[in-house]
Amino acid sequence: MGESISEVSLAKWLKKDGQWVERDEVLAEIESEKATFEINAEKAGLLKIKVQEGETLAIGDVVCFIDEDAERPEGAAPEIPVKAEKPEVSKASSTTTTGKLATDIKATPVAAAIIADKKVDAKVISASGTGGKILKQDVLDAIANPGRKPGTEAFTRNERKEKMSQLRKTISRRLVEAKNTTAMLTTFNEVDMGPVMEIRSKYKDKFKEAHGVGLGFMSFFTKACAYALQEWPAVNAYINNDEIIYHDYCDISIAVSAPKGLVVPVIRNAESLSMADIEKKVVELAGKARDNKLSLEEMQGGTFTITNGGVFGSLMSTPIINIPQSAILGMHKIEERAMVVKGQIVARPMMYLALSYDHRIIDGRESVGFLVRVKELLENPELLLFGKDPVKTLLEL
Repeated sequence: MGESISEVSLAKWLKKDGQWVERDEVLAEIESEKATFEINAEKAGLLKIKVQEGETLAIGDVVCFIDEDAERPEGAAPEIPVKAEKPEVSKASSTTTTGKLATDIKATPVAAAIIADKKVDAKVISASGTGGKILKQDVLDAIANPGRKPGTEAFTRNERKEKMSQLRKTISRRLVEAKNTTAMLTTFNEVDMGPVMEIRSKYKDKFKEAHGVGLGFMSFFTKACAYALQEWPAVNAYINNDEIIYHDYCDISIAVSAPKGLVVPVIRNAESLSMADIEKKVVELAGKARDNKLSLEEMQGGTFTITNGGVFGSLMSTPIINIPQSAILGMHKIEERAMVVKGQIVARPMMYLALSYDHRIIDGRESVGFLVRVKELLENPELLLFGKDPVKTLLEL
């Protein structure tokens, strides 16, 4: 589970006590303070469960046995991933879709295992994953709300208690620690996203054809931050006891909202990656986060964090530092606003940027200078090629 982890909790059994299991089938989910992991059957046989859901376990504890000598039930066979047809789109909602009938719904491995074990009709499950993928929570919602969509019960006054997961406990502890142990301030600016949006509109098809991945905003922001971090090294450093540790590389953490909570996988050496490499890495890490497949190594060791609250509609926020890092950049919703350009009032697609930073190591000049540099690079995307004006580069100025 990792050297720093001493205990975990058993989140959920996906198989029942006494049930026949095939080799490599997913038996249960366990949660550490950093991630969710799956336990797979090492052999085929009858499952004998020794611990119950919600129990806290030490590393090395036995959670179950598999009786390999038991007689194989007649007709027992490995389960296959569940695929089902999406419900047809109603006429009322067709105006917000492509107008075509939905294709197969895919399920994550954990979701597929629960569907098979609980015999849930996949057609009644509302898929919330990317590309219509059924996530584990979608299945649990369908089981908890048979015959109707979750949240449609009227005038309910029910209350329920739910034990905090190890991951949520860790998130809570680290957020409070960040607030209590850093001299955190936030500085704001705004950026005209028009130039970046024009590039995306003009080249997105060619980019996808050439690299097999979409051209998103994250590659522009990551590239801009990588240049700015090298110019303002204190923003890319952190305090360790009475020392300041500077980094000549940019390991940029990307905050991702996963089913179990917020996780922050890391793009290593972002300063050396191309736009396509960054986009591929973002897609890979985000997919792993949604499927609870991130390894501990992929979530450790970042030097700076980018978080995008704009995907949820946030116009402005003050992000909390991801300790031991010293700064975090918050992206937000792009919204057309009236701006004065060359003496004329015009509508421009604007985004507020927020940089939260630890004032113990980063001064106002550095924090504002960093954010202004990011703004300059995004409003003049051609600068991302060299990190400076091409004409000044030509003239060696």
